[in-house]
Amino acid sequence: MQLRDKKVLVTGGSSGIGLAIARVLLGKGAKVVVTGRRPDTLAAAVDELRKTGGEVHGVAADVGTAEGRGATLKQALDTLGGLDILVNNAGGVRAGRLENTSEAEIEAMVTVDLLAPILLTRAALPALRAGGDAMVVNVASGIALIGAPFYASYAAVKAGLARFGEALRRELKGEGIHVMTAYPGATETPMMASNRAGPELGFSREPASAVADAIVEGMEAGAFEVIRGGEARARMIAMNRDDPAAVDERFLGLKPALEEAVRDHSAL
Repeated sequence: MQLRDKKVLVTGGSSGIGLAIARVLLGKGAKVVVTGRRPDTLAAAVDELRKTGGEVHGVAADVGTAEGRGATLKQALDTLGGLDILVNNAGGVRAGRLENTSEAEIEAMVTVDLLAPILLTRAALPALRAGGDAMVVNVASGIALIGAPFYASYAAVKAGLARFGEALRRELKGEGIHVMTAYPGATETPMMASNRAGPELGFSREPASAVADAIVEGMEAGAFEVIRGGEARARMIAMNRDDPAAVDERFLGLKPALEEAVRDHSAL
């Protein structure tokens, strides 16, 4: 896909991967609307992005609510005059043992990480169809490919988002709308600030800019998916498919340290 002059909506675009994606898209000549729940943070992000010289606007709204999704889409369409690309990036996480995770925290992950992108995509489809060369990008997680202990609910919703994207891609094939799924690994973002796990526990972090570059490159190439983590992640994915018991044993040895390192990981 040629990105110049494309009209793009990036949810969760006030920080982290979403902000980095917006920055790269603006560099490609796209017109971008970013969303965020916190008006002050969003305004600062928009001011930063405008220094790149591109056309960017912000919408302060919570896509986890019906009102927020409606306001987000309406303002994006009014501002951009249409929509070519929807990037479903907004998300939240709460790690820890399932029995120690509250019902409210689980519901928040289901709402923001899965329900919101499905419903926002549904609402955006008429506008995406009108352009004739459109795309939906769903930002899932590497944990959607390899379930990790203490991330059961998060793995569930991100895997659900991934399969939603795969099914929708096939549903829309030949109709002018492509769907791509991104699987970032551990990334240096505010969402990861309360996670103390390091490379020894499988959390080798990379800059958000590197993830964004790869996602935008995938968009330009019309890729089906973008998986971060290199050869090490590819080997783990293959092992998880061919010998899942070996992956179970590998995690067994890490469990005590991993549980302690992620018990405070929360960004909802």
